[in-house]
Amino acid sequence: MSHTLSHIPPDILVARDYERAAHERLEGGVLDYIAGASGDERTLRANTQAFAQTWLRPRLLRAMTQGHTQLNLLGQVLPHPILLAPVAYQKLVHPQGEIASAQAAAAMDACFVTSTLSTIPLEEIAQAASRKWFQLYFQPDPAVTLDLVRRAERAGYSALVVTLDTTIKAPSLRLQRQGFVLPNEIQAVNLTPYPPPPTRSLNEGDSVIFQGFMADAPTWDDLAWLMSHCQLPVVVKGVLRADDAQALQAMGVAAQVVSNHGGRALDGVPASLSVLPAIRAAVGADYPLLLDSGIRSGSDIFKALALGANAVLIGRLQVYALAVAGALGVAHLLRTLREELELCMAQAGCATLADITPDLIHSSGNGDTPC
Repeated sequence: MSHTLSHIPPDILVARDYERAAHERLEGGVLDYIAGASGDERTLRANTQAFAQTWLRPRLLRAMTQGHTQLNLLGQVLPHPILLAPVAYQKLVHPQGEIASAQAAAAMDACFVTSTLSTIPLEEIAQAASRKWFQLYFQPDPAVTLDLVRRAERAGYSALVVTLDTTIKAPSLRLQRQGFVLPNEIQAVNLTPYPPPPTRSLNEGDSVIFQGFMADAPTWDDLAWLMSHCQLPVVVKGVLRADDAQALQAMGVAAQVVSNHGGRALDGVPASLSVLPAIRAAVGADYPLLLDSGIRSGSDIFKALALGANAVLIGRLQVYALAVAGALGVAHLLRTLREELELCMAQAGCATLADITPDLIHSSGNGDTPC
């Protein structure tokens, strides 16, 4: 863990500068854990390339003096569409971990999404955050899953974000080559009150993956069971297919996050941004969709909104800013992203988020600047 600064470095000029600054401060194994992804990292690269290959076509002569970034999401009026994504093990980069990020979110009136794998108990994070959702991984024991939900409800979280795309993950090759393992003091403390799941015995000829790791993987029935026992609106994270999105919408899921887990799940899936328009078309104009994976700037947020997202979640940039300057860094990141979004809106002729529509996008698959 590097020593975090008590000020914003003068060379942090735009939001994406936090990535460079964190790379200069974090040690190799920790940096690779945060910056890396599964497999050959093709999806990791595709996420940022998708934004780079998406161009804007601004409108002229639009009145801007009544402009704002407000939106209504799951019944709450938010001042801007930027949420902090659930990121595990934040004490890897800062001694206050998720508390610092939650405090920054509260200062900037942003929603903080607490990870099941946080290094601070969800109840303590809830006290630091103002707007807050809880991200849930299904546990092998349904009673443990349900107890996590009840704890989130009692702590005042206003939505449950169920991640469904990482029941099993391909290993990070760059971490394997380094032999990196999490330090002993970095623990998923939300799970420590529960007994470890029993070791599953395999019969001769069984697959370690199918009959082993996937034996406790959630199904559609499990999601329906969870929704029947949850008092909070359920948001599903990890959607990449239009047919899945329609099925989730039909069963009553309140919102969905179009996400490939920042490239940390199945390597080789498309960029989240590239599948967003088809999912928006499948669920209709009024259904809440969020997007994560690959966002590095306010103009990236603008592009996501133009292609169908109502809001976005910021993952890696959040941790980079936390590593550089703690809560101050995360708060500054949020302010910078919002200002970059507002600047892009003003230059593109969009006074409100509702004005950000698909006709403002020019997509180019070869990365060349359009004429």
